[in-house]
Amino acid sequence: MIRINLVPGPQKRRGGSGAKLPNFGELFATVKDPLLLGVVAAWVVGVLVVGLLYVTGSSAYNSAEQQQRQLQAEALQLHALIAKKHQAENLRDSLVAELAQIREIDADRYVWPHILDEVTHALPDYTWLVGLSFLPPTASDLADSTKVPPIRFTIDGRTSDISAYTRFVRQLANSPWLTDVVFGAANAVVADGRQVTAFTVTATFREADSAYIRTVPITASVR
Repeated sequence: MIRINLVPGPQKRRGGSGAKLPNFGELFATVKDPLLLGVVAAWVVGVLVVGLLYVTGSSAYNSAEQQQRQLQAEALQLHALIAKKHQAENLRDSLVAELAQIREIDADRYVWPHILDEVTHALPDYTWLVGLSFLPPTASDLADSTKVPPIRFTIDGRTSDISAYTRFVRQLANSPWLTDVVFGAANAVVADGRQVTAFTVTATFREADSAYIRTVPITASVR
């Protein structure tokens, strides 16, 4: 038997064009348990907090990563500057050592010219030299390895005037390049059929004050 409903009323919709979001207001209205409401509210708040922390942490991480890259670049530049500084210091130390060696060699080069020049200027009339020799350093001179042993020498000469001998020693003692001038033995000897006085003097070379050092330019003729 077929029945036909002639009374209009709500009809069920068949199918749908898309899913709809649930009505949270009706959902909360249907929930009567306050504990369940608290759990849901806590869950929602937790999701919001986690999302906020994620966004904040991502921003901080990106900022820290950028700062790290910047610090690494600055560290590389600093290491390069330190390497150049060490290279310059090594070069400076090498040049200082070479200059010290050059000064040492240059200073020793003119020792004997200074000695001969001072002895020649101090030599009085009627007096002549027969020998000038180097005295080796003593054990006390070599005891201190940090100091350069002094240069001592002895002078053997002849004079026909005994007063010239004392004058010669006095003039040597006045030299700014010589020190510790000491009288030696003086004996009468015969030279070329004449009686003269043979004498010996010992002295020590020293570096004179800068006021006594003169430098002159070296000139050469060019043809």
